[in-house]
Amino acid sequence: MRTYAGHSTAEASNELYRRNLAKGQTGLSVAFDLPTQTGYDPDHILARGEVGRVGVPVAHLGDMRRLFQDIPLEQMNTSMTINATAMWLLALYQVVAEEQGADVSRLQGTTQNDIVKEYLSRGTHVFPPGPSLRLTTDMIAYTVSRMPKWNPVNICSYHLQEAGATPVQEIAYAMSTAIAVLDAVRDSGQVPRERMGDVVGRISFFVNAGVRFVEEMCKMRAFGRIWDQVTRERYGIENPRHRRFRYGVQVNSLGLTEAQPENNVQRIVLEMLAVTLSKDARARAVQLPAWNEALGLPRPWDQQWSLRIQQVLAYESDLLEYDDIFAGSKVIEAKVGQLVADSLAEMERIEGMGGAMAAVESGYLKSRLVSSHAERRARIESGEEKVIGVNAFEDTEPNPLTADLDTAIQTVDPAVEARVVASLRSWRDTRYQPPFNHPRPCKALEKLKEAAKGADNLMEATLECARAGVTTGEWAGALREVFGEFRAPTGVSSAPVAVAAEEGSALSEVRRTVERTAGDLGVGKLRFLVGKPGLDGHSNGAEQIAVRARDAGFEVVYQGIRLTPEQIVDAALAEDVHAVGLSVLSGSHARLVPDVLERLRAAGAADIPVIVGGIIPSGDAEQLRAAGVAAVFTPKDFDITGIIGRIVDEIRTANRLDPLEVPA
Repeated sequence: MRTYAGHSTAEASNELYRRNLAKGQTGLSVAFDLPTQTGYDPDHILARGEVGRVGVPVAHLGDMRRLFQDIPLEQMNTSMTINATAMWLLALYQVVAEEQGADVSRLQGTTQNDIVKEYLSRGTHVFPPGPSLRLTTDMIAYTVSRMPKWNPVNICSYHLQEAGATPVQEIAYAMSTAIAVLDAVRDSGQVPRERMGDVVGRISFFVNAGVRFVEEMCKMRAFGRIWDQVTRERYGIENPRHRRFRYGVQVNSLGLTEAQPENNVQRIVLEMLAVTLSKDARARAVQLPAWNEALGLPRPWDQQWSLRIQQVLAYESDLLEYDDIFAGSKVIEAKVGQLVADSLAEMERIEGMGGAMAAVESGYLKSRLVSSHAERRARIESGEEKVIGVNAFEDTEPNPLTADLDTAIQTVDPAVEARVVASLRSWRDTRYQPPFNHPRPCKALEKLKEAAKGADNLMEATLECARAGVTTGEWAGALREVFGEFRAPTGVSSAPVAVAAEEGSALSEVRRTVERTAGDLGVGKLRFLVGKPGLDGHSNGAEQIAVRARDAGFEVVYQGIRLTPEQIVDAALAEDVHAVGLSVLSGSHARLVPDVLERLRAAGAADIPVIVGGIIPSGDAEQLRAAGVAAVFTPKDFDITGIIGRIVDEIRTANRLDPLEVPA
């Protein structure tokens, strides 16, 4: 039983962990901030506004020591949601455990370390697919021999569903990723063929459980059935224990709503039951989001509520006392059979392209996800798919839980970033001195680069960097020099039309206003820049806006994730755009959006309207509007066509054109 937690500083997160463990939590699930996830130190230009926002900053060994102070790691089961920098964080964790006197071979836990879904949905990738797969392979080879209880990779289909994946896509893409990883380990020569069972036995999965109860339960049965088949037939694994489909679940956050957020509690419970009610499809670990995650960062009390939901199920109900209560159901068996057949067909299609990595680089997987998500959004907008409190049963009594929105979520003190940066600079200046006495990092970094240029396992060189006091940015920077960086395909240009602009439809009306406004301005097409400032890699919303704006007749400029305000403004000026849309889900809007506004003003382009979307508390939204933002949209604004119409309105207002009537 876990809650995904971490924020502000290592010290604050340590206090939170010890408090949660005292309440009955049975494992730790560490959330790292975006600079840590993407291999930047807190004082890097891209880290502005992101430090300590969506997780804990860990810039060096000292931070890791403070994070786990007074928590005996040999007795703990620690899940670390970390991917591109997974090897680095595991090395820091191991060194801290060694300092505590732990037996490294007894350490238990998981590093997510699934880079494919980062290219497709989460956006914290750093290196190209080839080097990324090598880092994963090296970690698996190292842990199998040195940390046999550790799960070195956690194939994560969770974010695929968040990005719009259907159950078939979620199964097929996750299984294709696992095949790519296992093939790489097998072919690397680092693990003897007779020990491949140990490798397979340490592969775990992290799955999303949505609100479609029966479908989600059947999906888990299908996952297990396909995994058993793949590991037996492709890799010759005879031991059934090695072939077990071991998975943990975070229940769906995509479906949590800002409107009537109290409804999220029953959604969370129903989703949890989908992966616990059936013994043959039961998760080995469950973590639940909090009811208010669509509003902002949950408070400790909200996390406690989610933990108590699990405890009531485990200790008060009789759910865990029986064998599988769905065994023999014709309905369940038929659905599972269909999911297995369709998923195997999609896996075969990906195999024909050259496997998961090739399907990432070609853009196939990303375009399919963008398309599926667009179709889902269209069903919600049309009312075909009901979301209670959003497009159905919208009338509501006043909500006492959100009566004071400023206290309904946790806020991160803006001064935290300055303190973390000061601490980092102090570490750089004093790491060679007592009491640390770390060796100079330059030799360790040179060894790391030499190993990266060759074929040596990178884990030993990474451990040497950790012991030398190297920082997160220094470690990742050394590998960037050798491996380069990678900008994943956005999937926007190749996504098919999801909403038809039929005569009389809302989209056709918006298309007319786009064409009319372009004519009034004397241009061929209105140009709209969609920008993702900072390190927030959740690109789903930005992609959906970009696709719908394209379908409404805009020329869309979308360069993907991880841009500085300077780059966004430079692109806006170079492309001579008529509006700028900024998408931020990490909480860094308060720092980054005003920066974009100021740079537009300084460039003499203050008349370009700036529109912002994301998880933005109402108080922050008011401040952004006061700073000059034309409009702010949050998750409650599900009508994307209406949003595009509003953007046209703002363009007309900024250019002093008469308003046109646009469908709401």
